[in-house]
Amino acid sequence: MIPIAKPLIGDNEKKAVLEVLESGMLAHGKKAKELEKKFAEFIGSKHAVLTTSGTTALQLMLLAGGIKPGDKIITTAFTFSATADTIAMCGAVPVFVDIDENSFNISPEAIEHALITVKNIKAIVVVHLYGLPANMNEIMEIAQKYNVQVYEDAAQAHGASINGTKVGSIGLAGAFSFYPTKNMTCGGGGIITTNDSNLANQAALLANHGQTGPYKHNILGFNYRSNDIQAAIGIVQLKNLPSFNRDRQLNASYYSGNIKNPLITLPTTKKKCRHVYNLYTIKCNQRDKLLSFLQARGIGAKIYYPTLLQNQNSIQSYGYIDCGCKVANIVSNQVLSLPVHPSLTTQELKHIVDTVNDFKG
Repeated sequence: MIPIAKPLIGDNEKKAVLEVLESGMLAHGKKAKELEKKFAEFIGSKHAVLTTSGTTALQLMLLAGGIKPGDKIITTAFTFSATADTIAMCGAVPVFVDIDENSFNISPEAIEHALITVKNIKAIVVVHLYGLPANMNEIMEIAQKYNVQVYEDAAQAHGASINGTKVGSIGLAGAFSFYPTKNMTCGGGGIITTNDSNLANQAALLANHGQTGPYKHNILGFNYRSNDIQAAIGIVQLKNLPSFNRDRQLNASYYSGNIKNPLITLPTTKKKCRHVYNLYTIKCNQRDKLLSFLQARGIGAKIYYPTLLQNQNSIQSYGYIDCGCKVANIVSNQVLSLPVHPSLTTQELKHIVDTVNDFKG
């Protein structure tokens, strides 16, 4: 089976981990600080704060930004549950709005409609889904018009950019995941990026039990610290990230140039937007049949995401506001992601294309 994702771990990552193990310093130390510095430089932000996962990065980003119980936060219903879960973890209320049918990202028009119709919106959490930047220029204009904060969920978008500006450096703060399916990995972990010194300091404080010094706890915090083993892997992966992303883009280009099945709608991108293809996601009105067809032929295609967040039991248990997600509901029954990771061989790419083209419904 050709897997939907496969991390590239080489000798340099293994060597870096061994060096940490032999040093005896395994906890959050010099390597973690080095990765924070280098990732901030890569994104173009002043600060970066490592955490234990993309989910905890989202949670700390919102808490450090001042999100409080009862705050209403606009976001997309078509994404992984962590985006809304972390809003609820802050005691805030997710306000779900619709997406653009072509980009799959949150719709600026839907955002503005929610800002007009729902009172006291505090912020917007924008997801750069599948590695394609959302329409940040328009979203930032809307946010400024209505005086609301913008946070970026960039868990799938390491290195994606708009007019040369990388996502994660545009809103008040961004959150990335280092889960093994992402464009780069530490084996786990996450990171917050921001240009706001107060937010960065507060996030770092929250991640380390609220400690300002040894056993001096000024606020309630969490144990969300990363460690030098993961950071050592991340430093090597970050160096390789541009080549990983180029390979993903080349694989995506091969698909787009060779899939000719009229039953399939290919993904799109916009000029001056750099898509990094964490996932290559097509649409098909006979999606479930296509999925079975591909899997029977050894292709590990997968659906991201079959259920809108407001329909998840976990979300329903703590409450939300639904501003109407008609497009997202349609798309959730059409989307299917193909393997696009850098480990794919030419033979595997050809097999995937040929199989998709052979599908007759």
